[in-house]
Amino acid sequence: MLNKVTLTVSSREAVTNRTLAAFRGEPQGAVISFASPEMLWQTLTRKRWELLKAMTGRGPMTIRALSRELDRDVKGVHGDVHALLDAGVLDRTEEGRILFPYDAVHVDFELEAA
Repeated sequence: MLNKVTLTVSSREAVTNRTLAAFRGEPQGAVISFASPEMLWQTLTRKRWELLKAMTGRGPMTIRALSRELDRDVKGVHGDVHALLDAGVLDRTEEGRILFPYDAVHVDFELEAA
C-alpha cells in the first residue's frame, strides 16, 4: 500500500473539522493544507516540485546528494529545502538528513467562479 499525501487548499474550518475527526479516531490520511491556491503555488514552485518528485519514495537524503541528482547548485537547493521544511512539506531526521516520507502525492483543489 502506498504512503500517499494529499496537498490541498482548505479553509481553517475544514482543517479544524479534519483535526476533530482525527481526535475521534476517524482516519484522515496524510494531508498538507494550504490557505489558498496562491499559497500552494507560492510554496510549490516548479523547482520545488521537481525536488519533491526526486525525493518521493526515496528515504532520507542530504541536501548535497539531492543537489547532485537535480543537477542544481547546493545553495539553491538549500533554499528550496528550507522553504519546504518551513511549510511542513519536508521533515528533517535526527541525523540532519531531509525526508519526504511519502511514496505518492495527490494535489487537490478546486477553482470556482468569482
